[in-house]
Amino acid sequence: MKKIFQILLIVCVGLAMNSCYYDELQEKVIPELPSDVDILFGTQIQPIFTANCIGCHNTSRNPDLREGFAYSALVPQYVTAGNAAESKLYNQLKDGHQNLATANLSLIKTWINQGAKRN
Repeated sequence: MKKIFQILLIVCVGLAMNSCYYDELQEKVIPELPSDVDILFGTQIQPIFTANCIGCHNTSRNPDLREGFAYSALVPQYVTAGNAAESKLYNQLKDGHQNLATANLSLIKTWINQGAKRN
């Protein structure tokens, strides 16, 4: 009986030790587009908000991302022009809010880093 208890204890401890691990979270790397490519808010950024965000972010929830309202609602409260890493908008989207496609995140990141121009 004592031998069975020892074997059972060794097996349980072995299983417990092998099951106690964690995967290191990989930070999502979003590439920036080449600096010679100008990103236009009106024709490239606003359509992303229109397609993915205005269902919730309209008159009833800030920031209002409807066409004609989005730029003034975002800059400077949610966007730090020239610095995507410090921008609340980019960080929330990068962390999975709305699960935007990487291509859209790249556009938004590049637009912010280019100065978040209203063009």
